[in-house]
Amino acid sequence: MAENYDLIVLGSGPGGYVAAIRAAQLGLKTAIVERENLGGICLNWGCIPTKALLRSAEIFHYMSHAKDYGLAAASISADLDAVVKRSRGVAKQLNQGVTHLMKKNKIAVHMGDGKLAGAGKVEVKGDKGSETLTARHIIVATGARARDLPFAPADGKRIWTYRHAMTPAEMPKKLLVIGSGAIGIEFASFYNDMGAEVTVVEMLDRIVPVEDADVSSFLEKSLKKQGMTILTGAGVEELKATASGVSAKIKTKDGKVQAGDYSHAIVAIGIVPNTENIGLEALGVKTTKGHIDTDPYCRTNVKGLWAIGDVTAPPWLAHKASHEGVIAAEAIAKELGNKDAHPHPMDAKNIPGCTYCHPQIASVGLTEAKAREAGYDVKVGNFPFIGNGKAIALGEVEGFVKTVFDAKTGELLGAHMVGAEVTEMIQGYTVGKTAELVEQDFMHTVYPHPTISETMHEAVLGAYGRALHI
Repeated sequence: MAENYDLIVLGSGPGGYVAAIRAAQLGLKTAIVERENLGGICLNWGCIPTKALLRSAEIFHYMSHAKDYGLAAASISADLDAVVKRSRGVAKQLNQGVTHLMKKNKIAVHMGDGKLAGAGKVEVKGDKGSETLTARHIIVATGARARDLPFAPADGKRIWTYRHAMTPAEMPKKLLVIGSGAIGIEFASFYNDMGAEVTVVEMLDRIVPVEDADVSSFLEKSLKKQGMTILTGAGVEELKATASGVSAKIKTKDGKVQAGDYSHAIVAIGIVPNTENIGLEALGVKTTKGHIDTDPYCRTNVKGLWAIGDVTAPPWLAHKASHEGVIAAEAIAKELGNKDAHPHPMDAKNIPGCTYCHPQIASVGLTEAKAREAGYDVKVGNFPFIGNGKAIALGEVEGFVKTVFDAKTGELLGAHMVGAEVTEMIQGYTVGKTAELVEQDFMHTVYPHPTISETMHEAVLGAYGRALHI
């Protein structure tokens, strides 16, 4: 006999498990289907364990520069196996945390491969055989996977995706990173700090191309200063794994093809949504380039079927998936008659993005160029970390904060940061955008001293010719 639920969530990543928890809080009988690990890619193989790796690299970086702080650290070294072991321990701890949350919220967990088997039906094939679950509503949260180079699929030995790069069998000596989005730049930063010779290849004319042009330019200079080789406007035309390394042919922006040998290569050229073989076609679910089309409340074109996270439209970020999980769960609860559920539509303009390289990057909203393209008359403020007392005291003077305002209304259109701890600070601007604050609201806010967050205040003041410390 099929088990019946109010809601089945297919996938337990940061979107899926959060959706299940919120649904359970709202009184829905909820089940989650997972084929591998509770917590999905983010907790087990993505966001969290990579930050553990980067933290180790950061500590190693500071130890290597102890002299800059009046300290001495002799004969320091990095143990890659121990660094990876710590990262995997962090992932395991969080996986266990999600398992606890499922039990706490009385969410049924069905381990196995899930497939939509018709309206309101999910077939699960696991170690215990096959079972059919039914529900009034289903959320698809199956996520995505790394995109391979068509002519050089990852082999896990010499050519890696992010997953291989997180558990390396050996330390790369000379590393080629293909793609300069968040994943590529984070691994480039990690391995560079750990002592590898790193080359980054980006097809577009600047690294981290979704960021503001000023941030891209600043980061490129910083990474080059740290010893990286950066090739923009370049493409990898050939990549071959050998017994001892990787050979590559790279077409540079001047049209010339240069050959190079590397010990390893990381391919970070985007993602592929996990939409194959889960029953979407039979139900007539609309997709765009494989990603499921949804409305601002995460509904698909099929009644009772919802989708969230990387399987839908960009930006493909864990916090976007989690927020969509809450939206979808509340919208479903409302449809089922819960008067305490008040769903709100997703606004992609208010989703912050963070990259945990060294220095860090964080942003929200429109870049200056995009704001101008959209027809806005803009006021732009830019304040450097070198003008901030806390940054100087920390020895972290590399960075700046940039704000973009609508000159007519005072609306904050975008904010862009590069430097120490900016991934923690961006939320201040994100709250401001969500609350639709204007320049006076930011100006009249008291920022604690001494903090790096004072650069946020100065960048707002600077947009209106009122910066105090520059």
